[in-house]
Amino acid sequence: MKMYQVDAFTDALFKGNPAAVLVLDEWLGDELMQNIALENNLSETAFVKSIDAENFEIRWFTPTTEVDFCGHATLASSFVLFKDYTSAKKIYFHVKNLGIFIVEQEADGKIKMNFPQRKASLVTEYPDELRQALTKPFKNVYLNAQAYIVEYESVQDVLDEQPNLELLKTLGKIRTAITASELQSPTDVAITSLDEQYDCVSRYFAPANGINEDPVTGSIHTAIAPLWAEKLLKNSLLAYQASARGGALYCTLLDNDRIEIAGYTKLYMQAEINVDQV
Repeated sequence: MKMYQVDAFTDALFKGNPAAVLVLDEWLGDELMQNIALENNLSETAFVKSIDAENFEIRWFTPTTEVDFCGHATLASSFVLFKDYTSAKKIYFHVKNLGIFIVEQEADGKIKMNFPQRKASLVTEYPDELRQALTKPFKNVYLNAQAYIVEYESVQDVLDEQPNLELLKTLGKIRTAITASELQSPTDVAITSLDEQYDCVSRYFAPANGINEDPVTGSIHTAIAPLWAEKLLKNSLLAYQASARGGALYCTLLDNDRIEIAGYTKLYMQAEINVDQV
C-alpha cells in the first residue's frame, strides 16, 4: 500500500507540518487506520477515498484519535492528489459535518483551500486550568468548536511561552491556541518572510490528542484569521505558526463565511507499507 509523507505550509524540507497521506479505493477498518497513524507518530495521517477524478472523501487521525478537521493534512493530501491521482484543476473534499472543501493549485505550486470559517467568540468564563497552564499575561480568551484562542500581549510572549501541558491535557478535546500580532503590539522581536512582516503569529497545543505542540495548524486559522482580520481591518493576512519547525499560511476572507487558506508543500517520502486488514 502506497503512503506519502509531505511537509505542509512550507517550501523547504524539515519545516512546516509533516503529514502522511494514503489514497484508497475503499476505507480501511477504523482500527487499522488508527494503528497506521500511531505507527507514523505524526500530528496527522490522512486517508483519502476517491469518488471520481474531482471528488474525494477525507479522514484524519492523530496518533491517538480521529479528528473532525485538519488543514495541514488536507493540504498534503491535495498535493498528492494533484501529483499522482487526478488531472483536474480543482478538486472537492466531502467532509462529514463540514460540507465541501474546494481546492486549487496555482502554477507555482501554492495550493489554495476554500474552507468554512469556524469563528471564535469572546468568552469571559473559562477553566482555571487554562489560566494556570499559561505563564504569560494575556488580554482575551476566545472559543470556537476546536479550541480556546488566547490573545497575548505581544509576539515575544507567544514565542517564549512554555505551557503546562499536563494542565492543558485536562481540557480534553478542546485544544489551546495562543496568538498575537506584531502590527497591534510592536515589540523588539521581528519575524519576517521574504522581507514581509507577518500579520499574526500563533502556536497550538493539543496534548489530549497526542500532540503536545502542533507544528502548523491550518484548521485553527479558520478562526484565528477572521479574528485578526477584524482587529487589523484587513481581509488578507499572512500568518506564521511559531513552532520549532514553523510555517506560513496565506489567509483570505471570502464571502458567505468562507475562508481561503493557502500554502506550499514539500514531498519528503513515498513508501510502501505492509499492513493486514484488521
